[in-house]
Amino acid sequence: MFRGISNLSLDAKGRFAVPTRYREPLAVQCAGELIVTVSADAPCLAIYPLPVWLEIERQLDALPGTNRKAIRIKRQLIGHATEVTLDASGRLLVPPELRDFASLDKGAVLVGQGKKFELWDEAAWREAMYGTDDEDEGESPEALELIAL
Repeated sequence: MFRGISNLSLDAKGRFAVPTRYREPLAVQCAGELIVTVSADAPCLAIYPLPVWLEIERQLDALPGTNRKAIRIKRQLIGHATEVTLDASGRLLVPPELRDFASLDKGAVLVGQGKKFELWDEAAWREAMYGTDDEDEGESPEALELIAL
């Protein structure tokens, strides 16, 4: 399980050092092989260990080819999915088109989300978490009400 928030810096080539606490679990779970793709609902990137992504990709591929929303999500997530590997120094290279999508420049935030990570531009993360958003996001899922927070 990946949890926690880490402030990172991207170098001129678009690489960032994966926090040390995640390197061993990633080595065990996926031999450092990951998938980076766009998020379906936020201006950030999603980073999955390869085995986790393969299951998601299988589920996405099974969506009906006649449903316009399903087609769009498949194009978005599978179309942008890029294989990356941790280098010997524990760094990941984020491809330029994905950096552009998430407006990643230098300062970034890596957010553990259980089975995946999200990679945010630092300013976008602050706005998403602490900004005032008048947009109605709807009611909380019923299952959330059953969790003792």
